[in-house]
Amino acid sequence: MNMRDIIIAKRDKQCLSDEQIRFFVKGVTDGTIPDYQTSALLMAIVLNGMDDREMTTLTLEMAASGNQMTFPYLEGIPVDKHSTGGVGDKITPILLPLIATFGVETVKLSGRGLGFTGGTVDKFESIEGFNVEVDTKDFHMYVIKTGMVISGQTPDLAPADKILYALRDVTGTVDSIPLIASSIMSKKIAGGASAIALDVTCGSGAFMKDYDSAKKLADAMIRIGKLAGRKTVAVITDMDQPLGRFCGNILEMQEVYNTVTGKGEEDVIEVVTELAFQLIKLAEKTAGMSDEVLRQEIRARLSDGTCYEKYKALIQSQGGKWIDGAGPVYVDKPFDCMHVNSPDAGYVQEVRADLIGQASVLLGAGRLAKTDSIDYGAGIGFFVKVGDRVARGDSLCALYHGEKADIPEDRLFDAMDLILQAYKVGPEKPEKKPAILGVIT
Repeated sequence: MNMRDIIIAKRDKQCLSDEQIRFFVKGVTDGTIPDYQTSALLMAIVLNGMDDREMTTLTLEMAASGNQMTFPYLEGIPVDKHSTGGVGDKITPILLPLIATFGVETVKLSGRGLGFTGGTVDKFESIEGFNVEVDTKDFHMYVIKTGMVISGQTPDLAPADKILYALRDVTGTVDSIPLIASSIMSKKIAGGASAIALDVTCGSGAFMKDYDSAKKLADAMIRIGKLAGRKTVAVITDMDQPLGRFCGNILEMQEVYNTVTGKGEEDVIEVVTELAFQLIKLAEKTAGMSDEVLRQEIRARLSDGTCYEKYKALIQSQGGKWIDGAGPVYVDKPFDCMHVNSPDAGYVQEVRADLIGQASVLLGAGRLAKTDSIDYGAGIGFFVKVGDRVARGDSLCALYHGEKADIPEDRLFDAMDLILQAYKVGPEKPEKKPAILGVIT
């Protein structure tokens, strides 16, 4: 078996055998296959695709390329949630304590943000003292204490995927459903999940720009999950405009606190409720409740203090500083440095999440390279969103940077220009999109 024959087979639209895929992943992991041959096969996959068996074999082989986690100390079915990313996505910090109130225990391995897609680890790291580098041998202690633990991804988790993703990024081979689906699912399977809920974002601020593309990706991942023996469900959510009222690390965590104290934005509550509902059912922790009663109970626990107490326990268990009545203590304070005002009167027709995300990166809330540092206090607050009425001169957004940070004035004005491009105001009131666009099981 040799790599040249494998490339030719996929170039000629043949299905690769399990043995060929196994040979490929092993060679990528141990470095015996040169980058130029790996890149050639990736491009052939982009052009000619993979069937379900090929995708599943690639997924399982990438998952097996490093350590695979097991959680014998969890009571019940190990579950995980993945989001394909977006702007203002603060779902995980709400979701973990919420499902923990139903007895769903979770070990969540998350990454840092890159570009305008925020990282869950960055958000938790904005809390003073919060430890995001938990040793895997200590996970059980945190789970026993609170029912959950969150930590940065370990480098030996699906290492083949990391190598392939880095190559895809520089060879124009990112945009491929078989490669995207296998990349996501390999990390979830290596992370020990037996049941997976996928938040597949859709719109200007997401990787999949339209519903049909998002559904194709969701379908592919569900088929992989089925063949791999993992219960999988996908929730397709709107990311044409930012989620909630803030984007930026501290700003989003402040919104998380508002949500667990019963003052959350409706779009955030809708998304977290649906994902919690699916995970509780996957974990078989419904306690005999009907679907309608379960949804009502999920919403009730966001406002009656039940989720708040679990959230507080999560923060304190991992060293985060907490003040009763005020919530977490953050490493900086967001400073409201500029408002962007509407040049027109009318109804907000559009708030392009991609341009908002780019503006947040200019302010310091995101990274362009993995080595970049971020300003935890930077971000954007939204006074109006799609469907809201504005008068000329009304504030659309507030721009923030951390009190400890300094930002050049020209970058502030560049961010303002992006926001003015992101907002579209017109005379007719638009129909609001639902936060949940579809659920695929």
